[in-house]
Amino acid sequence: MKKNLIIIILLVVSTNSFAASQKSELAEKYKALNSITNKASLQRGAKYYVNYCSGCHSLKYMRMNTLANDLGIDEGIFSKNLIFANKKIGETMTIPMKEEDAIQWFGALPPDLSLTARSKGADYIYAKLNTYYEDDNSATGYNNIAYPNTSMPHILADLQGGQKLVLDSKNNPVSFSKTSEGSFSDDEYRQLTNDITNFLVYVSEPAKLKRQSIGFWVLMFLFIFTILAYYTKKEFWKDVH
Repeated sequence: MKKNLIIIILLVVSTNSFAASQKSELAEKYKALNSITNKASLQRGAKYYVNYCSGCHSLKYMRMNTLANDLGIDEGIFSKNLIFANKKIGETMTIPMKEEDAIQWFGALPPDLSLTARSKGADYIYAKLNTYYEDDNSATGYNNIAYPNTSMPHILADLQGGQKLVLDSKNNPVSFSKTSEGSFSDDEYRQLTNDITNFLVYVSEPAKLKRQSIGFWVLMFLFIFTILAYYTKKEFWKDVH
C-alpha cells in the first residue's frame, strides 16, 4: 500500500513538473524591456493601469502625490485625469470594490499589485499580459500560459484581439495563432504591456528611481575625486626616490 502511494505521489509530481516546464518554455519567450528611468513609459503605464487595472487591483503602498512627483505629472493634471473615485491626491491607490463582491464575481479577491514585480518579476507580468488565449472551457472564455486557469478576465482583449494556443504533435504549447484583430497592432500592444510592466516595476520600489538618480552623481564625484587624489599624490611624492 505504501509503495503504491509513493508511486502515485511521484507520478503527480513529475506530471506537474512537466506541465510547469512546458508552460515556462512558451512564457519565457516574452521578455520585458523595462527601464524605470523612462518617464514617458512610466506615465503611459500609469494611464493604462488606472484605465484598465485599477477597477479591481489596488496599489495600497503607493501614494498618488508621490507618484505624480516621481513621474513629473502636475498634481492638478493628475487629479483631473488619473483619480476617478472620490479620493484625494495624498491618499494611497486603494479601490472601492468590496471583498465579498470580488469573491462573488471572480471567485477570489484580486491581488494588490504593489509588490508583484518584486515577488514574481517583470517578465512574469509582461508574459501574463501577452499570453491570454481563447479557451471555451474557461468561465471567462480565456486561459493564460503564464498563469494557467487564472480567474482574471482578459481585460485587454479588445486591444490585443483574439488568439488561440497552437500545440505540437505531443500537445505541448508552442505558439499562438491570431483569430481576430484588436484595436492595437501587435507592436502597439507589446508597447502597452511593456509600459504597464515598467510602471509596476517602479511601483514595487519607488525609492530605486531616486537611488539611480543619486548614484550617477555619486559616481561622478568619485571619478573626479580619484583624478584629484592621483595628481595630489603624484605632486607629494615627486621628490621621493
